[in-house]
Amino acid sequence: MKINEIKKTELGIISYLCAQNRIIIMEQEQILVRITGQDRPGLTASVMEILARYDAQILDIGQADIHSTLSLGILIRMDEMHSGQVMKELLFKATELGVNIGFSPISDDEYEDWVGHQGKNRYILMVMGRQLEARQIEAATRVIADQGLNIDSIIRLTGRKSIKNPSKHTRACIELSLRGEPNNRQEMQSQFMKLSAEMEIDFSFQRDDMFRRMRRLICFDMDSTLIQTECIDELAERAGVAMRGEIDFKESFTRRVSLLKGLDVSVMQDIAEKLPITEGVDRLMTILKRCGYKIAILSGGFTYFGEYLQRKYGIDYVYANELEIDENGKLTGRYVGEIVDGHRKAELLKLIAQVEKVNLAQTIAVGDGANDLPMISEAGLGIAFHAKPRVVANAKQSINTIGLDGVLYFLGFKDSYLGDQGRM
Repeated sequence: MKINEIKKTELGIISYLCAQNRIIIMEQEQILVRITGQDRPGLTASVMEILARYDAQILDIGQADIHSTLSLGILIRMDEMHSGQVMKELLFKATELGVNIGFSPISDDEYEDWVGHQGKNRYILMVMGRQLEARQIEAATRVIADQGLNIDSIIRLTGRKSIKNPSKHTRACIELSLRGEPNNRQEMQSQFMKLSAEMEIDFSFQRDDMFRRMRRLICFDMDSTLIQTECIDELAERAGVAMRGEIDFKESFTRRVSLLKGLDVSVMQDIAEKLPITEGVDRLMTILKRCGYKIAILSGGFTYFGEYLQRKYGIDYVYANELEIDENGKLTGRYVGEIVDGHRKAELLKLIAQVEKVNLAQTIAVGDGANDLPMISEAGLGIAFHAKPRVVANAKQSINTIGLDGVLYFLGFKDSYLGDQGRM
């Protein structure tokens, strides 16, 4: 309650108490301080030193640095008696430091309205590609605005690229922190998919909850995901048989394996040693292992090749199809055990999560084919990787423009976190 709103009798009582106890009653106000200019060490400390001298309360603070240019905002609350002196001292300090400073009063009602919006849902949108252009970011932010979402912050996750010595494996990713609830999430997802196809850019839209940065188990398809080939096609080529056409996986598997009868097992070793590893896999696996993730291969391909990758990268689990080998080291044309199809992959993801005591919301699944959709749908974060149109259409997240290490950005990693591995 303000002094001029207090009844005369109450004012008399307060005046008496002030006289007796030397109480000083001062009005409080909010001031938004905005500082921009060339960044330098100690700038924020210099500002805080002045504010601390007058016991200013910090209600909000945010700072960004873009190409050594600082943008600092501080919302303070302090008594009106000293606010003029504080602004004067800050102005002198800004002149001394060679930066620009501005002040805006924030009323109690404006502040309370701002506080009232803090309980809204928050989402994270990743925008990623080989490079980012204004037209791509304009299109993405237009969708955000049309959906009634507000951008709270934008940060760059990838390192700065060289313009003199560009790499063919460049990657660019920014993370937008959004507040609010989309008007129509399905429509928004459809718009992002359309932009992705038209502009060679990838999007990941995730709720910003505690699970987003606490993923613990990641399951990969193998063929056309971790490696850039289909192992059964490699074997068929060595066996001199043709395996073409889009046939249902489970129905065709037995017949296709039967065509491999008589192939020497040594051929499998030769194929394994020449497997074309997908761009970004080395970097991705190194970082996932360093950060303690459990890693699984859930593949409709063959155990032999999965175990080769397991030894190469220290993968924790491999579930794939086992080819039967006779006493002479030849393939019999049969398989051993249960076929690992799409349904089985989803079951295995849940089973491994249970064994590792991991909440399903903390799991990730990555694949390219229709038989990966069940596990992609089941996982907390399902990612279609350079996938067929049907898979992209049914997956909430997809990567089509860069290598498999793009998964790291969907997990919230920044290149600056990753040391030397961040520059691979």
